[in-house]
Amino acid sequence: TLVCQDWGGLIGLRLVAENPQRFARVVAANTMLPTGDHKPGDAFKSWQDYSQKVPEFPAGAIINRATTTELPQAVIDAYDAPYPDESYKEGARQFPLLVPITPTDPAAEKNRAAWTVLMKWDKPFLTAFSDSDPITAGGDKLMQKLIPGTQGQAHTTIVNGGHFLQEDQGEVLAEVVIRFVAANPLAADG
Repeated sequence: TLVCQDWGGLIGLRLVAENPQRFARVVAANTMLPTGDHKPGDAFKSWQDYSQKVPEFPAGAIINRATTTELPQAVIDAYDAPYPDESYKEGARQFPLLVPITPTDPAAEKNRAAWTVLMKWDKPFLTAFSDSDPITAGGDKLMQKLIPGTQGQAHTTIVNGGHFLQEDQGEVLAEVVIRFVAANPLAADG
């Protein structure tokens, strides 16, 4: 079972498409697999611009701003902990630039190939998006339209969740995943 959120979807959904025999089911939460064939939206472009222009990249504060609840200072500090200084944040700064936003982006073709597989994916596929994420809003409906395995699933909109569902509504997301797995057991042959 793949449960993916944010970058987990950009990486994980390609992994599913490239290795479909390894996965029995998928839960996608606040994520997408962009091809660059459609504009990413103003919220994403703002995030991308911010990531490149802000002099100090405040990782913990960024996570906190992308939630609907105020994170405890200890959690914010934990998100900052891996970075002794700004030079260690280059990877985090580069993530937004790796999202394909033009059709000629180096990742666009492989993401299109992944969509070719996903549009035939008939294994259980559930969307569990939040109600308050401007970056991925609408991605759930697109997946439900294009991926056959979404049919008949108990798709969920998680209330009072920002982009980082695991911070705002982690227990609710976990319950959604548990119910989905229970409702879609593995076939007897594994």
